Amino acid sequence: EEAPQGPPAPDNEGSTGGAGGNTDAEGEAEASQAATPPEAHAEASKPATPAAKLRSRAPNLTTAYKAAATALKKHDLTGARAKVHLVLDRSASMRPYYKDGSAQALAEQTLALAAHLDPEAAVHVTFFSTEVDGTGDLTLTEHENKIDELHAALGRMGRTSYHAAVEAVLAHHEKEAPGTPALVVFQTDGAPDAKTPATQALTDAAANHPNVHFSFVAFGDPENKAFDYLRKLKTGNASHFLAGETPKELTDGELYEGVLSTWRP
Repeated sequence: EEAPQGPPAPDNEGSTGGAGGNTDAEGEAEASQAATPPEAHAEASKPATPAAKLRSRAPNLTTAYKAAATALKKHDLTGARAKVHLVLDRSASMRPYYKDGSAQALAEQTLALAAHLDPEAAVHVTFFSTEVDGTGDLTLTEHENKIDELHAALGRMGRTSYHAAVEAVLAHHEKEAPGTPALVVFQTDGAPDAKTPATQALTDAAANHPNVHFSFVAFGDPENKAFDYLRKLKTGNASHFLAGETPKELTDGELYEGVLSTWRP
């Protein structure tokens, strides 16, 4: 067998902090298997962002980062790579969820997950209501209170046009990383105002961007009939998680379990 050609492991950082990934011993055992190139196993055994790097740049995300590692491992997604997007609903009914920090909390959880999946450890954020209200980016060094600041600068809150957000995310992803897997954490607290355009946008996305998965996170009463739209959605590129009326009280693990339940890049 050829000697491994991949880059050396970064100072054993991938196994620090009890992040739930493979241990070095496991990685070495995998690397000895002849069926897969050793460098592929070395890559697959490590998160995109080593634990030590995350602790030094974003210590407040450490707990969520560990929970994400556990959830990824449970679903056999350790070592998966994808761009991560966050979509946040700015319809008028969302005001309490921005005020109590639920939107900011979800953004931080999404960023901690992105640290495992994207070497850049960044999340592109799209705010939508009647149309796309604005965008922004979260990084390990610039994420605290970022959602609150961006939201406050965007002005009036409107309706709930899913299709505008879906199309905007796809356009950005196609420009940034065409053809690569993407996980879109799509938060909303209601059904789309225009269901036909929403379904058409998601159907077109499934056909033209098969590597992009929309994981809907619904804030609000799980029994709300507004969420029947998500329950009945059968486009093949979408899943949904009913986060309840107090989403900020969910553990990181519960949130990741809901987001990752069916995503397989």
